Amino acid sequence: MIPAHAHGAASGGVSSELIALLPVLVAIAVYVSATIIGRQRGRAWPWFRTMFWIAGVLAGAAGFIGPLAAAAHESFVAHMAAHLLVGMAAPLLLVLSAPMTLALRTLSVDPARRLSRLLRSPLAGVLTHPIVAAALNVGGMWVLYRTPLYDLMQRDMLVHLLVMLHFLLAGYLYTYALVGIDPSPHRSGLVMRGVVLVSSLAAHGILAKLLYAHPPPGVPATEAHVGAQLMFTGGDAVDFVLIVLLCAEWYRATGRRLRATATSVSAAQRTEPAAPGGSRRTKGASA
Repeated sequence: MIPAHAHGAASGGVSSELIALLPVLVAIAVYVSATIIGRQRGRAWPWFRTMFWIAGVLAGAAGFIGPLAAAAHESFVAHMAAHLLVGMAAPLLLVLSAPMTLALRTLSVDPARRLSRLLRSPLAGVLTHPIVAAALNVGGMWVLYRTPLYDLMQRDMLVHLLVMLHFLLAGYLYTYALVGIDPSPHRSGLVMRGVVLVSSLAAHGILAKLLYAHPPPGVPATEAHVGAQLMFTGGDAVDFVLIVLLCAEWYRATGRRLRATATSVSAAQRTEPAAPGGSRRTKGASA
């Protein structure tokens, strides 16, 4: 996609912004079509997941096209708002829409098997490991704001596009690695994911405070202060949702273990050998 501030017409008299809208519309249309196909096969798809997908696609598109994307080249505050939408809010919404699950339910046998093999591949295991995903996502933010890369992306449209695309993909991998709903053969344990989430939250907060105290070159102090505060509060809001989702998964897993233990104990009591004399030995029975 092309940032919205790039004026001029494309071939055939169609504006560049309309061309940039095409993948957004295609992404929404493909997902909605998959839900319709599933419904026709008698497998209804939750409506709220479709809403998550549409909202996530639109949130991600805001960093590439539209007034916010245009303002992001002039204002650090607008840039930070676009970054939060593209790198944090959009990935969370897209992960909650469970696109891989929908694809596996909709695709024919051979494409579904290929997708399943891709999810089980060693490369997928590396990219979706929480530490790797956090390094790509949070580490990428440190590289952007503590090196000349931010100034370069403000001056070069292609670099801007690649940086925003990186944060969209890295944010998706990070969120999927921590709280993904889709099947993940390489899913790490809850303790590992919890440690990575807390560490990432701390690294994100430290970076926001550094931006407040030491703005990137060329960014006025007043804009840096507002942008850093937006990064801190907006990032905390998304991280809070991640914490809630991870704790909910932890709670469900603990409940399943407790139910499994109770079932095993109950089964063992039912099959306990009878005591001498022909009667089963029961808890509290007299000798």
